[in-house]
Amino acid sequence: MDSMNRREFLLLAGGSVVAGLSLAGCESGLIGRGKTQKRPNIIFLLTDDQRWDTMGCAGNQIIQTPNMDAMAAGGVRFTNTFVTTSICASSRASIFTGQWTCTHGIKGFATHFTPEALKQTYPMLLRDAGYRTGFIGKYGVGPKKDLPIDKYDYWRGFAGQGRYENKDEDGNYKHLTQIMGEQATEFLQGCSKEQQFCLSVSFKAPHCQDGDPRQFIYDRAYKDLYKDAVIPTPETADPRYFEALPEFLRTSEARRRWGIRFSTPEAFQESVKSYYRLITGVDVVIGKIREQLKQLDLDDNTVIMLIGDNGFYLGEHGLAGKWFPHEESIRVPLVVYDPRAGGKLRGRTVDQMALNVDIAPTILELAGLDVPEQMQGRSLMPLLKGKKPRWRTEFFYEHMFEHKTIPRTEALRTQRYKYARYIDHDYEELYDLKNDPDETINLAKDEKYGKTLKSLRKRCDELAKKRGART
Repeated sequence: MDSMNRREFLLLAGGSVVAGLSLAGCESGLIGRGKTQKRPNIIFLLTDDQRWDTMGCAGNQIIQTPNMDAMAAGGVRFTNTFVTTSICASSRASIFTGQWTCTHGIKGFATHFTPEALKQTYPMLLRDAGYRTGFIGKYGVGPKKDLPIDKYDYWRGFAGQGRYENKDEDGNYKHLTQIMGEQATEFLQGCSKEQQFCLSVSFKAPHCQDGDPRQFIYDRAYKDLYKDAVIPTPETADPRYFEALPEFLRTSEARRRWGIRFSTPEAFQESVKSYYRLITGVDVVIGKIREQLKQLDLDDNTVIMLIGDNGFYLGEHGLAGKWFPHEESIRVPLVVYDPRAGGKLRGRTVDQMALNVDIAPTILELAGLDVPEQMQGRSLMPLLKGKKPRWRTEFFYEHMFEHKTIPRTEALRTQRYKYARYIDHDYEELYDLKNDPDETINLAKDEKYGKTLKSLRKRCDELAKKRGART
């Protein structure tokens, strides 16, 4: 701990680190559908711009995420989780529908689900099956006038980005993350054991506050957290890696935002620490949610899932934001905690590729519902149960958001290689992730990799044509 000691941090967290992992109520000792199990409650937690390596359980030695770590210790952490499009609107739509972007059609911020598509999202299907549903936070799909307020039993969602800094009825400062935690408590206090529930909490954190020079506006309670820490500078933040990029990336929106957040050593330190403080704020809320479940005697039958909507550059390659196919942009955390799991199924890591499109099928199977044919992702339940099914070894990535300085991309990510192409610039990349995990050497013009390039390009073409196929 730095200048904020552990006692002070735990007091701010409300003493909310939940380490006890109850097995009560689990007759079969296995997660998922079972003849002797009742349907579980489900809490789905979505963070905004949280990359995969920003949890203590993921090996980060600086960030403080005790409640995320406790979930991983008692559940399952997926170590290779990716989004199929790295931008919030598209990724959130993929999470709701279990579909790739070019299938659900949400490529930007102005498009909402059609009524027919909305009916096939996981919250609507669960509500039809008798679940009490709630939504809190950043909806992310479509404008304000199209929010599905009356489609949920409890709605505290908002359109757009929202504001971190707010005031309560007495005019006192209150951070958005704290407000969302209080709303989650309100929803849970309205639940009963007689009706299963699904609560979706969609955080704004750790997304920046666009247009505000402070960018990452954390709760003032955490101003001293990480104060004395020194954030290591990424290897690929060295200017030579930026200079190796093509001109259209060196003049992209990602570079402009780098200038705001990371252009000096001092700015880099403050931006990353503030980004970490926002994540810690989410972690505190997670702990309070789990404590509330325990107080209401709902904890032994409530599955909690946590994932990020996309990754985030922290200065790597001289960039900021997301969008492009680098690992920093497309790789996210995923933790699933199921209190009904037997001992051997707890505290595991799973290396198989999980995707954001897998969330909806997984939630539906948890609830004992059939997965609709139009969902392209796969339920993660076999992996959560410790089984070893045949599983994907590759996936297709797409980013079709139209912006003059965010070039459109397609990519194929396999277990070893990444092939990417920038559609508007006739530019290709090939990386050997086994030998070059930081993606520093583009092998696309290396004759020794000619056959590999041709093979991956062909496979990417095939998957681009089969976007409607389940993988």
